[in-house]
Amino acid sequence: MSTKIPVNIAGNLVADPDLTYGESGVAHAKMRVAVNQRVQGADGSWHDGEPVFHNVSAFRALAENASNSLKKGDPVTVSGELEFRSFEKDGERREARRIVAETIGPDLRFGTAAYQRSARAAGPEATVGAGLQAAPEAAQPAVPYRVTTKGPVTASPFGGPARTEISL
Repeated sequence: MSTKIPVNIAGNLVADPDLTYGESGVAHAKMRVAVNQRVQGADGSWHDGEPVFHNVSAFRALAENASNSLKKGDPVTVSGELEFRSFEKDGERREARRIVAETIGPDLRFGTAAYQRSARAAGPEATVGAGLQAAPEAAQPAVPYRVTTKGPVTASPFGGPARTEISL
C-alpha cells in the first residue's frame, strides 16, 4: 500500500532531461528541478534561500515531449505525486523520494512559449467532437494553436470545422 501525496513545484531544470526506454519500450525521462524560496530578512529585504533539489520522473508521451521541449536552466512547473521508497545499499537502509509527474510545463512568468500539438499525442480522447460526423483521426492534420483576441470562441459539439483561433 502506498500513500499518494499530490505536489506542485516551480523551479529551474538543473540539467537536460535524461530520456531512456525500458525493456517494454516505455519512455522514462529523469529530471532534477531546483526550487529557490524567497526569504524576507529582518530589515525587510528579500534574498534567495537555500535551493531544494527535486528528482522528477515522467513516463510515456510526457517523457518524450519534455525531453524534446525543455533544456537545462528552463523555468518549469511540475504537478504530480510524491513517491517515497526505501532500499538497502552496502548493508545500510536508505530512503529516496521523487515526484512522478502528471504534467510538466514552462513557467510563463519568465517568458513565452508557442504550443504545438504533437501528432502522436492526438488520440481519440484528445479529438474534439469525436463522433459520427468527425473525420477519421488520420485525416486530421496536426495544427498548432494560435492565440488571438478576435471574436468569440466557438466550438461545435458535433465535430464541425476545426478552429485554430482561441480568443481571450
